[in-house]
Amino acid sequence: MSPTEAPKVRVTLFCILVGIVLAMTAVVSDHWAVLSPHMENHNTTCEAAHFGLWRICTKRIALGKDMSCGPITLPGEKNCSYFRHFNPGESSEIFEFTTQKEYSISAAAISVFSLGFLIVGTICALMAFRKKRHYLLRPASMFYIFAGLCLFVSLEVMRQSVKRMIDSEDTVWIEYYYSWSFVCACTAFVLLFLGGISLLLFSLPRMPQNPWESCMDAEPEH
Repeated sequence: MSPTEAPKVRVTLFCILVGIVLAMTAVVSDHWAVLSPHMENHNTTCEAAHFGLWRICTKRIALGKDMSCGPITLPGEKNCSYFRHFNPGESSEIFEFTTQKEYSISAAAISVFSLGFLIVGTICALMAFRKKRHYLLRPASMFYIFAGLCLFVSLEVMRQSVKRMIDSEDTVWIEYYYSWSFVCACTAFVLLFLGGISLLLFSLPRMPQNPWESCMDAEPEH
């Protein structure tokens, strides 16, 4: 690796590290989407909900002056439970009927694949620097790209799940918005995907600059 490429690689790896932290935060948190029910005029409280890949949390809060349910940050009685297909011993009837079990399992499984790619990519990156084997940055970059793509698919599956749930006539939810966990996942996708492509380009051998040069003339890699 040339002295001019080393700083670029370090900056790229720092961006990827931020993406890894955001991806892990998004996967383990449960603020992907916030749901609000239909409000009756005589109600004084409402039960809003926020959920992630693994569980849903409901919260009974007081209505605002505009008869809106929220924001979810208002104080109130909170109850969290894991989805039934992940933990059969807990109850989550409020969510099971109105969302598709396949969507939830698919989004969670794909996110696990994403974390697996991140772990393998990070191992390759650490070995590339500790053992001076810079060619390992290329498979590391590919693993980061795959992780970003898996995270994107998980985002799309979650988005479709929320949309179908809101459109269903069997659900009590009529309003929704995506919360900070969803934003973390979106940002992580951008950083991992673009960071992986950049890392791959920076780690490739130097292309010949003159007609009489060949790739064999490049500096040997360690």
